[in-house]
Amino acid sequence: MGEKKPQQQQKEREKSSKQKYKHSNTPSAAPAAKSTSDFTFKQISDVKGLRFGGQFIVKSFTIRRAKPLELLRLLSLHPVNHPSAPNTTNIFPSFPSTTAYLPTNFTILAHQAWHTLTLGLGTKKSKVVLFVFESETMKTEVDMKWPVEIPLGEVNKKMIRGLQGTEMARFKFRKGCITFYVYAVRKIGDLGFGCVEDLKLILESVVALKDFFDHTAMLAMPNQRSINYTNGEIQHTEMAH
Repeated sequence: MGEKKPQQQQKEREKSSKQKYKHSNTPSAAPAAKSTSDFTFKQISDVKGLRFGGQFIVKSFTIRRAKPLELLRLLSLHPVNHPSAPNTTNIFPSFPSTTAYLPTNFTILAHQAWHTLTLGLGTKKSKVVLFVFESETMKTEVDMKWPVEIPLGEVNKKMIRGLQGTEMARFKFRKGCITFYVYAVRKIGDLGFGCVEDLKLILESVVALKDFFDHTAMLAMPNQRSINYTNGEIQHTEMAH
């Protein structure tokens, strides 16, 4: 009997460890799958907004709504083959449900001035904000309510917290002197995300970007006045990074 007890105790320990292992792993698999497919959408009251740290003066700097071509150039997107477009070899990807906001000329120059006046202590990092809506209709409705130009300090209150009846998933990427904020927006209670392919392409494009060293090149973007570049030089330098 003395020889059987250690063996029985060992079997019981092995059985107990297997049960614990099964118990600890089985429940965690479900939330992981859910968060991956659901993009961790949260109520707007729980979604993190833009961050400014101690640089309160940056809140007065403004951003403006970007044109579709500007978004493509910002993300360094090129024409691609599209199977649904016959007789067309390459077409530019379109984001009909996406609204992007870029730094204005004032913001870009103000960042440089603030950085110089503070002897390098003031930030010269600009913010780019992209909203990917679940449908083109939703984007159109929201664009009619949102201003074309807005101070960074009002984005959290008017554009994120102010979009009642929706929930968002937030993504943040630091790319040198530009910080990208990407928000996926859908109505509360909706399952999945209607424009998931657009969201995926935008996220992949931002991740693939190299760090921006000098965002003053954004002054040469379309519909903005270029103060340093000629028309021939813009093609090569407007979004150098």
